Amino acid sequence: MKPVLSAALGAALLLTSVPMASAGPIESACMRSGRESASRALCGCIQQVADMTLKGGDQRRAAKFFRDPDLAHTVWISQKPADDAFWDRYKQFGAMAEAYCGG
Repeated sequence: MKPVLSAALGAALLLTSVPMASAGPIESACMRSGRESASRALCGCIQQVADMTLKGGDQRRAAKFFRDPDLAHTVWISQKPADDAFWDRYKQFGAMAEAYCGG
């Protein structure tokens, strides 16, 4: 019985020493956006979709749109191939977030 108790205690100590996962860039930007509909559940769901569809750099770039929506427009109308490729990934992310997290 002692080894089982010891293993359980060790696992509990390990779990309490592991830092909690921090919010990703999309979730953080969503929560800071000041939008009435922003909630931990909704913003967390959107972050989960971002984790599935966008790499880190794309997530950080997209997070800036919460603060500056005009930046999204600038990227959308850009003629640069890199911006066009990002916008395609961003649209896919948006559609998936709406499908998974939207009401």
